[in-house]
Amino acid sequence: MTGGERMPKRHRRLVTGHDAKGRSVVLMDGESPYSFSLEKAGGLQLTELWETRSSPADNSDAKDAADHERRIAPVDGGTVFRIIEYPPDRVRLATLAPDTFFAEMGAQAADPARRRHPGMHRTHTLDYCVVLSGEIWAVMDEGEVLLRAGDCLVQRGTNHAWSNRTDEPCTIAFVLVSAKPLTLTLSPRGRGKE
Repeated sequence: MTGGERMPKRHRRLVTGHDAKGRSVVLMDGESPYSFSLEKAGGLQLTELWETRSSPADNSDAKDAADHERRIAPVDGGTVFRIIEYPPDRVRLATLAPDTFFAEMGAQAADPARRRHPGMHRTHTLDYCVVLSGEIWAVMDEGEVLLRAGDCLVQRGTNHAWSNRTDEPCTIAFVLVSAKPLTLTLSPRGRGKE
């Protein structure tokens, strides 16, 4: 590890299931072993908590569903539950390599000519986002909004970025749900229609 890297924050994760007699039990209780520092993403700290690969989800398997290849979006028909800690932009933007990072993680980076923020990207997902600590700006093609601890955002397959303009990290819990790709057409006023 170089001097600029940080150890990923560990998050306690509890996973329930059933024992051999069909009684409910806690199968896993401890820090998620799937925590990573993503240097090409400007030092994001990412913790994978769980993944489903179909809908409805299959609760019969006792294996650790967070043990999967790194990617932003879930597999088709699946979900991903994760926590991401965003460093301040003054730190993150110095090392962010968006085109490389998004290509490696299977997401579509926004067209550089249209990017309002270097982290602009889009996935074929419906994302439930809950700010756990700190504050962060959700940046859209047009407009942006400040979110603070306790605020929730539903992101519906839009171009977006996260901008932490403070001196403290911001931590967000995400549930990404696989969604149908959008087909956007421009109305005469320039706004997309689904």
